[in-house]
Amino acid sequence: MTSKDTHSSVPLPTDVAAGPAPTAAVEADVPPAASRHGSGSETYATLVWRRFRRSTMGMIGLVLVVMLLVVSVFADFFAPMDPKEPNLPFAPPDLIAFEDPAGNFSLIPYVYPIGDTGEFDPVTFQPLTGAIKDNPTPTGFFVEGYSYHLLWFIPANIHFFGSTDGRPIQLLGTDKFGRDILSRGIVGSRISLMIALAVVTITTIVGTLVGITSGYIGGALDAWVQRFVEFVLAFPQLPLYLALTSLIPVTAPSNVFLSFVIFVMAVLGWAQLSREVRSKTLSLARIEYVRAAIAVGASDWRIITRHILPNVLSHIIVAITLAIPSVVLLESFLGFLGFAVKPPLVSWGLMLQDTGTFSVIGSYPWILSPVIFVLITVFAFNALGDGLRDAVDPY
Repeated sequence: MTSKDTHSSVPLPTDVAAGPAPTAAVEADVPPAASRHGSGSETYATLVWRRFRRSTMGMIGLVLVVMLLVVSVFADFFAPMDPKEPNLPFAPPDLIAFEDPAGNFSLIPYVYPIGDTGEFDPVTFQPLTGAIKDNPTPTGFFVEGYSYHLLWFIPANIHFFGSTDGRPIQLLGTDKFGRDILSRGIVGSRISLMIALAVVTITTIVGTLVGITSGYIGGALDAWVQRFVEFVLAFPQLPLYLALTSLIPVTAPSNVFLSFVIFVMAVLGWAQLSREVRSKTLSLARIEYVRAAIAVGASDWRIITRHILPNVLSHIIVAITLAIPSVVLLESFLGFLGFAVKPPLVSWGLMLQDTGTFSVIGSYPWILSPVIFVLITVFAFNALGDGLRDAVDPY
C-alpha cells in the first residue's frame, strides 16, 4: 500500500468530512489579523514602561537623572559664577529673596550678602551677622557672565541664572580660596558623572562578556574563569585602590591621572557583575529554545547574541543604574583622600577635601555643600534602579 493509499484510507472525523461549513464557522470565531495585532498589542519595552511609570519613586529618580545629565553636559551654562575665580574666602551663603531694598515684594529676586550688621548680642556682646540690605544684587535668567565654550567648541557667555550687574553671588558660600561652591559643584558634576559612566560602561562590557562566555561554554573554561573572579573579589578593594592609584607619578598630567583612576576602578569592579550574568546564563542555557537552536546547528555567537543576551539585558540595565551611585560614592571618598582627581579639574570628592578638619566644619559648615550633590545623585540613580527592577521583573 502506498503512502497515498494509507492517507486516503484513514477515516476522517465527521465535522471535517462534512465539507467547508464547519471551517467557515471556525473562521468566524477567529478575530481578524488587524484586531489580533492592532493597537491592543504591546511590546516588551511598552509593557516595562507601563509598569515603570506606576512607580512614583522610579519616576522621581528618572526626572532627577535626566536633570543631572543635562546639568552636567551644560555645566558652564548653569554655573552662575566662574568656578576658578577667587573672591572672599569662606564667605557665607547669600540670601536670595523676592524683596526689594524697601521691603516690598518684587518679581525680580535680589541677593543679599550675609555679613556683619554692625549690631552686637546684648548678652555675649558678639557681633551679629545677617542679610545686608543696603545694596542688594539684582538677579535674572539668561544673563551675561564669564566666557566659556558650550559643548566644548561653541563660544558663549550666557548663563541660566546670575547677577545682572556683574557682582558675585554665592548661594552656597565660598571655599578657602574664595571660589563659589555652587558653581564648582555644578561644573564638578561633569567629572564625577563622567567617571561613574566610564567605569560602569567598562565594567558592564567586560563583566557581561566574561559572564556569558563562562556560563555558556562551561567546563574547564568556566572553572578557571570563576577561580579568577573569586581571586579578584577576594581582594580588599579600598587598600588596593589606594595602592594602585599611588603608582601614578604626582607630576603626571590631570588627564593621565584621571584615566588611570578610571582604569583602576574598572579593573576591580567587573567581577561581581560577571558572577551575576553567569548565574543567569547557566539557567538560560538549559531552556528549550536554546537547546533547539543548538540542535538545528546555530553558531555559539548567534545563540549568545540572539537568545541569551536579550534575556539577561534587563538585569544588566538594572545593575548599571545601581552601580553608578556606588562609583560616585567611591570617587567622592577617593577624592576626599586625594586619590581621584587633581586640580585644575573639579569633582565632588576634590571639593570635600576642604572638610578635612572639624574646626573648619564647625566654623564654616557650608563647605559641606558638595555632599548635597552626592546625596541627590545617589538617591536619583537608586530610585531609578529600584523602579526598573520592579518593572522588568515578570513575577
